Amino acid sequence: MSVRLIDCNPSDFSKFSASDLVESIRNSEGRVVMSEVIATAPPLIDKVSNVEMAAAFGADLVLLNLYDVYAPQIMGMPSKNAAEEKLGFGQTSPGFGRTIRDVKEWIGRPVGLNLEPIENPKAITTQGRLATVQNALLAVEQGADFIMVTGNPGTGVTLEGILKSLREIKSAVGNSAVIMAGKMHAAGTGETAADFDHIQAFIEAGAQIIGIPAPGTTPGMTTEIAKTLIEAIHRAGGLALTAFGTSQEGSTVHIIEQIALMSKMAGADIHHIGDAGTIGMAVPENITALSMAIRGRRHTWHRMAASLKR
Repeated sequence: MSVRLIDCNPSDFSKFSASDLVESIRNSEGRVVMSEVIATAPPLIDKVSNVEMAAAFGADLVLLNLYDVYAPQIMGMPSKNAAEEKLGFGQTSPGFGRTIRDVKEWIGRPVGLNLEPIENPKAITTQGRLATVQNALLAVEQGADFIMVTGNPGTGVTLEGILKSLREIKSAVGNSAVIMAGKMHAAGTGETAADFDHIQAFIEAGAQIIGIPAPGTTPGMTTEIAKTLIEAIHRAGGLALTAFGTSQEGSTVHIIEQIALMSKMAGADIHHIGDAGTIGMAVPENITALSMAIRGRRHTWHRMAASLKR
């Protein structure tokens, strides 16, 4: 019987290939939770990093945003070089030098990052966030299990820009990491965040997982529209990720549960929850609420409680 991600423990994840990860998501039948975390944002509390917090509250996958492959940093983790460990208020560590691989060792989950095909030089200040072949290869070298080619708010990233970078990255990375692509919102362009032509093109270019806004998160994105888009993704052989990308990750539990169930009714394989609950990650209780809505206590408590030694 094929393995399901929702049944896996840290020792299982450590043995996964990219294709294993994709199949484990497919076999989980719409019950996988991804939490996005801003790598450089101060942690919500002084004694633990946000990546640890996301894992503790039930995330299966952690997606790092604003992670710079040339200057890796995970706020809240101790810096790699003790000389750089200048503690902030409440003894918060800056996490200089900490990579994706370090995060995986600490939380025992698959971890990836966003890379962005930004064409306007004024929209980005760190070259290590760009969706280039060199950055993608560095990300894999630093332990990335998956790469999401996407755009942050106001960056002007377009669907065509994602497609161009996706082709180049997939050609270079091959099967060494899972490739995801898509938009969680318009990213300041005014274009639709998802359409049928680009869904097909993304999958033909090598993306295994396609991201679209979750129902109720962007104007006009209904359950019915999301369902038709997800059906197209599945027909083309891909998996679908529905995303909270509009700060509703900081909304009430009731709203989280509604969006979660609408996404599941639409056919989502991965339920993403964004990084702007306040700033840096979703409200932790909302990660748990999302998980409880799509898979109940049994799988939620397993993901929250399983030891790193399993």
